[in-house]
Amino acid sequence: MRNKLPLRIGVGIVLLNQENKIFVAKRIDNSKNFWQMPQGGVNVGESYVNAAKRELEEETSVKSTEIIKKLDGWFNYNLPKNLMGKIWKGKYRGQKQKWFIMKFLGNDKEINIKTAHPEFLKWKWIEVNKITNLVVDFKLSIYKKIKEEVKKIIN
Repeated sequence: MRNKLPLRIGVGIVLLNQENKIFVAKRIDNSKNFWQMPQGGVNVGESYVNAAKRELEEETSVKSTEIIKKLDGWFNYNLPKNLMGKIWKGKYRGQKQKWFIMKFLGNDKEINIKTAHPEFLKWKWIEVNKITNLVVDFKLSIYKKIKEEVKKIIN
């Protein structure tokens, strides 16, 4: 049954501040100490770039950005069995994502996670090397690849 479900098409955003630290946030729906970068689904007919900008604004209120790079290829993950059927109303087994690295051009006052439909409890800026220490295990391989891509850009 699980393998017959499709992957949800999504986007992810690596938001870098002026010090090349990465924005991460703690999800409201996970009581453990896991953090993630902004991400979400692509609407029908929406470009990946527009989806990334929309998701970032919906989750963080951030608009002041410039795209540094669209990462090549797809980044996939499957949900663990305990989340199957609970997330996305059971329609998907995981996500297939396009990721973007963006530079944050504003200041921290622009960031507001208390949005119309909040997903996060709190947020912070972290060093690129720490992103793999804070993520849920089923997204770890994606975050490892992203970490290497970001390091190429900021070094």
